[in-house]
Amino acid sequence: MKTLRCPKCDTRIPFDPSRYEPGSSLVFECPECRKQFKIRLPARRDAPEEEEQRPVATLLVVENAFHEKQVIPLHPGQNVLGREVRGTSINRPIKTVDPSMDTLHCRILVDTDRQGNPRFTLSDGPSGTGTFVGTEILGDRERRRISDGTVITLGATTLILRVGEGE
Repeated sequence: MKTLRCPKCDTRIPFDPSRYEPGSSLVFECPECRKQFKIRLPARRDAPEEEEQRPVATLLVVENAFHEKQVIPLHPGQNVLGREVRGTSINRPIKTVDPSMDTLHCRILVDTDRQGNPRFTLSDGPSGTGTFVGTEILGDRERRRISDGTVITLGATTLILRVGEGE
């Protein structure tokens, strides 16, 4: 049994994903505020392990006072970013001692549009200092589509999204 949260009032809604086909789209109605919202269950993955797949894009971590230049690969699915600390559940760690970056700072969902082109959706962790796209801060539970060249700021660390080959 899993729990969803209403995007409007944050009410917990239990549901059993095993009763539905992988890849299905489901519509829920919040019992408290009557808000309807849609989710898509993950599809079955028969693809090779993530480490064997080529990255769809990369994040260039710009050098600053806290660390060296790094390149973080982004693979299809949920990419969870944050400060590298042993024992955390993030899959895209950033090596830094930046105290303003949380250990789970933000997420980038990589999927494809109807034409098969990659698309990138950024959401905050939630984090203590916020996630910025350009000069705008993401709100709670806000998602933002990002594209090649987008500048993202996590704490005092700047990242640039690079899409395609030759990163």
